[in-house]
Amino acid sequence: MLSANQLLDALLERARSLNATETVPVSAALGRVLGASQTSAITVPPLDNSAMDGYAVRVADVAAAGVRLPVSQRILAGAVGTPLRPGTAARIFTGAPVPPGADAVLMQEYCYTEGDEVVINALPRPGDNIRRAGEDIRAGAQVLAAGTRIGAAEMGLAASVGLAELPVFKKLKVACFFTGDELVTPGKPLQPGQIYNSNRYTLTGLVKGLGCELIDLGIVPDTLEATEAALAGAASIADVVVTSGGVSVGEADYVKAAVQNLGSVEIWKVAMKPGKPLVYGRVHDADFIGLPGNPVSAFVTFCLFVRPFLLKRMGAADVLYRAFSVEADFAWAKPGARREFLRARIQEDGRATIYPNQSSGVLTSCTWADGLVDIEIGQTVRPGDRVRFIPFAELLS
Repeated sequence: MLSANQLLDALLERARSLNATETVPVSAALGRVLGASQTSAITVPPLDNSAMDGYAVRVADVAAAGVRLPVSQRILAGAVGTPLRPGTAARIFTGAPVPPGADAVLMQEYCYTEGDEVVINALPRPGDNIRRAGEDIRAGAQVLAAGTRIGAAEMGLAASVGLAELPVFKKLKVACFFTGDELVTPGKPLQPGQIYNSNRYTLTGLVKGLGCELIDLGIVPDTLEATEAALAGAASIADVVVTSGGVSVGEADYVKAAVQNLGSVEIWKVAMKPGKPLVYGRVHDADFIGLPGNPVSAFVTFCLFVRPFLLKRMGAADVLYRAFSVEADFAWAKPGARREFLRARIQEDGRATIYPNQSSGVLTSCTWADGLVDIEIGQTVRPGDRVRFIPFAELLS
């Protein structure tokens, strides 16, 4: 068996980034991966501008509190004023260009008007409340690097420099199917021995959440012939095939055998809990990843291994999750022979506690938790010890 780190390294070595790109409007780029670096043709902001509603002045004209200055002009955002005459003030609003000659903006809360004059009750300093031209972006500067996953902030940044379209990698096609004669689609009555197919909804949700193009092939019967047919069909239309179930060593576990018959198995089993039976292989030109059938095992192994693999295949530059050291509010007295990932949540005091039942069949633990505590092989934990915590915020987007 590979260690969890070895498995992740091996998967990322095999992840071939997409090459084909397409151009989409910025408004349609959410969740996509940028195919080429983008630079700005403009300076942002283009002119010195006011950070506040108030009055633009020359500092030299405000030698003491209580000074009165005639208001010589009014400058709204979107308008450009005239040079400020010495001994006067300009009424100015947030975002409006600071008129030439002014070197400070006083907040309106420190001023009041009497007729055509403003009374200034605070002493300004040069540069107060002025946002300088180019303090955000200089013309010619790179604003977004190739491999960036486009989120809301990146969309706004692209728009701020006038980009209407972005080149993005084409969507990665991911086909999913699920094996098990005991599986039933929700909405149908259960017969004795049957269970509802939760993994279909968990895994397809995770795939769609990454921005992949999902091909949902549903439930496949537990026979080698049906599994091979589903796998061959999936590999012919998808870049990556992800399944759950049928990858262990039981008599009715046909997925690994089907991969071997149609292609090759390169990785099998990982020394972790939950999630020991995991398969990676190739079928024709498609990657194949077979996840365990237990719901928590499928969820955790997808988050830790499939997510970074898919992100790299999508062309993303940043694919690894970050972990943080936190204080434990629990005891773990049974050192294991496999690395364990415990469903945990951070309490109001900042300490991590774990779900009472860590069985790989208790999917409730994944909705209760907000992350995973990473327990190394042989590690024990006492309350107050520092542990490694991986937030779901790092694993689910």
